[in-house]
Amino acid sequence: MTIEILKSKIHRARVTEANLNYVGSITIDEDLMDAAKLIEYEKVHVLDNNNGERFETYVIRGPRGSGVICLNGAAARRVQPGDIVLIVSYASMDFEEAKNFKPTIIFPDSETNRLKD
Repeated sequence: MTIEILKSKIHRARVTEANLNYVGSITIDEDLMDAAKLIEYEKVHVLDNNNGERFETYVIRGPRGSGVICLNGAAARRVQPGDIVLIVSYASMDFEEAKNFKPTIIFPDSETNRLKD
């Protein structure tokens, strides 16, 4: 049996942009992607703390060190710049393996989206 389990989480990042005229996805600063062990085109869930929206999209690499969190395409209608979001990915794994798995959870500064020291 396999189950889905939390793999990665960026906890409380601030939306910096919402770009309706782009073909889908969420652009994430590459530093945050590396720290959270996310890869480009990985499926993620975005949870908006401000309005309760929850939706799926995929990751696009943003400029390293930029702090960018930009919702693109249709998702741009579901957030506002300044909203606080959680970005979550899951992995499927064997039930026994999942018992010992530890997800990667990062807590960037919610004003700058930069990693805290």
